[in-house]
Amino acid sequence: MIGLNIKLLRKRSKKSQEEVSNDLGLTRSSYSGYENGVAEPSILTLVAICDYFQVNVDMIARRDFSKFNEGDWNLVRKDTTTDVDGKHIRILTTTVDNSDNELIEMVPMKASAGYTSGYADEAYIKVLPTFSLPFLSKNKKYRSFPIQGDSMPPVSEGSHVVGEFVQNWSLIKNGTPCILVTKEDGIVFKVIYNHISSNQSLQLCSTNPFYTPYFIHVNEVIEIWKFVNYIASDLPEVKLDELQLKKSILDLQREVYDLKNSLTKQN
Repeated sequence: MIGLNIKLLRKRSKKSQEEVSNDLGLTRSSYSGYENGVAEPSILTLVAICDYFQVNVDMIARRDFSKFNEGDWNLVRKDTTTDVDGKHIRILTTTVDNSDNELIEMVPMKASAGYTSGYADEAYIKVLPTFSLPFLSKNKKYRSFPIQGDSMPPVSEGSHVVGEFVQNWSLIKNGTPCILVTKEDGIVFKVIYNHISSNQSLQLCSTNPFYTPYFIHVNEVIEIWKFVNYIASDLPEVKLDELQLKKSILDLQREVYDLKNSLTKQN
């Protein structure tokens, strides 16, 4: 059905197979194979084709365009606004155990660079290590991502952050730590401030003040996972503020005084 839908979209656009394949950077034979059902496009190629014809992935995969009337065709084109509410399908491949319980996939550091292209690829997700945390909700989807750099202390480089999948981005509250899967920067872990309603963007901030906040348009975001917890091999460094330090010194002085007083009484 996908092949036939692609063919109908091309014909309605009044383009030849050669024009479309050239525009998409594909060989004529590969593109022809997709239309004729001889080969299935990868998820990345399918997304590129949908972007080219301005249709949604779930529509091209689920609907039979050969049965469409003109009214239906008018609804095929993508909305000009981004689907921040998650009303359309966000492609999410997952793994389960023998009891059909969803597992937490762990994206290793070496595999993180390929996640932006493999996030919906069953073959990619299938080979990822998995684990479970019994105290997490069984009604939500979780995934673990590696952290690089020092922008989000106390989470240090090499730690793994566990995130809860966010379907509706517009509901993200200001100040929420999230893992974002982006088209340009890959996987980033930041504190989010939500500006979707005003300018279709998110402000990303670090807990390390040396890193400057920046904005990213929602069109550049593939997935968002809300921070749940993190797994680290080292303890975070504890830094006391001035008041805490003074209190600690006073407590220590008090304990020393009590100890000296007790020893004096014993003598």
